[in-house]
Order: sequence, then C-alpha cells, then structure tokens
Amino acid sequence: MSVTIRPERAGDQSAIRNLVSAAFAGTPHSDGSEPDIVDALRADGDLAISLVAQEGLDIVGHAAFSPVSIADGSAGWYGLGPVAVAPERQRRGIGAALIERGIAMLHERGAAGCVVLGDPAYYNRFGFAHDPALAYPGPPPEYFQRLVIGGGAPRGIVTYAPAFG
Repeated sequence: MSVTIRPERAGDQSAIRNLVSAAFAGTPHSDGSEPDIVDALRADGDLAISLVAQEGLDIVGHAAFSPVSIADGSAGWYGLGPVAVAPERQRRGIGAALIERGIAMLHERGAAGCVVLGDPAYYNRFGFAHDPALAYPGPPPEYFQRLVIGGGAPRGIVTYAPAFG
C-alpha cells in the first residue's frame, strides 16, 4: 500500500496526537511533550504547515512547521518539528517524504529559511547545516541547523513559538 503526503484536515487531530505520542515513547531525546507541543501550536495558530502521511485509512506520519523569531529581525523563518513516524513504519522514507514536501511548501510560500534541532547526519541530506552565527541555547550547537531558502543567512539567537515552552 502506498503512502500519501497531504495537509492535516479537520478530524485528524486525535490520530496525529496518538501517532506523535507513540513515535516518541521511550526515545532518549524526548521528554514526552511532543503531542502537547503539536496541540499547542495548532491552538495558538502557530502550526504554519502540518502534514500527514496516510497509508490506507491510517495516519502513519506527521511533520510540523511553525514560525520562529531571530534576534537580527530576519523574517520568514520557520522551525521544523516535531516530525513523527509510527514506530512500525520508521526507516522507510516516510519522515523524509514529509520533510521534503514541507520544504517544498516553504519554497512555494517564499519563506526565507527553516531551522531544525536534530541529528546532523540525518538532516544534512535535506540541505540543513550548522551555522555558528545562528544559535539556539541549550543543546549541543552542532545539532541546531538551518536551511536558507531565500535571501541571506540570519544571525543571532532563535526563539521558537511559545508552544515549545
């Protein structure tokens, strides 16, 4: 059965919450807050792009993109995450398909760029790279990466939407 990538629709919220919860359960880098983050992004109007991967009637993947603020005032930047794939469907390209479609949508919207906090070995395949001029305090710096889509590279500290706490 093939997987279809599509925007979130009304009625998908519960399935997305369950999927995100299952995808992050027991992972060492998770504090279990990811389902709440997605719900809060939606409730706050900060879920700029919400994509699902659907296989048959089942939602098997989800990717969220939300606006970020950058200390230098650069506009049109987004944060990628959380990205979730059902545990039994991981390592089959579903997450990559969600990310690629989301980046394509950012291009279509004329976005300036996107940041992500994650494994450089995974995210560099999409064009993300660490830039020491752009910072997100806390985690190891090399795990915070950016993808310039249009315009120049920003500088300064990045702040995610309030849902991230």
